[in-house]
Amino acid sequence: MANHKSAIKRIRSSETKKQRNKYQHKTARTAMKKFFDITKKKDAEKELPVLNSMIDKLAKNNIIHDNKASNLKANVAKHASGLKK
Repeated sequence: MANHKSAIKRIRSSETKKQRNKYQHKTARTAMKKFFDITKKKDAEKELPVLNSMIDKLAKNNIIHDNKASNLKANVAKHASGLKK
């Protein structure tokens, strides 16, 4: 266990950040699962910018790596373009 005030505060703040990052990551994964269940192209095109924004925010905040974000966005766009009207 930490002996210094600053170390104790660091433990508290890192735990808070960990919980926030976990929540954001889980929310984005859930949104992706719902997106992949969409069968109509019109609905997918409406949800695509929202999902891309979520993925970009995760990458910006270093919750996921930039390359992973690019791969996810590519897969999402591929799914959306492959749907029928």
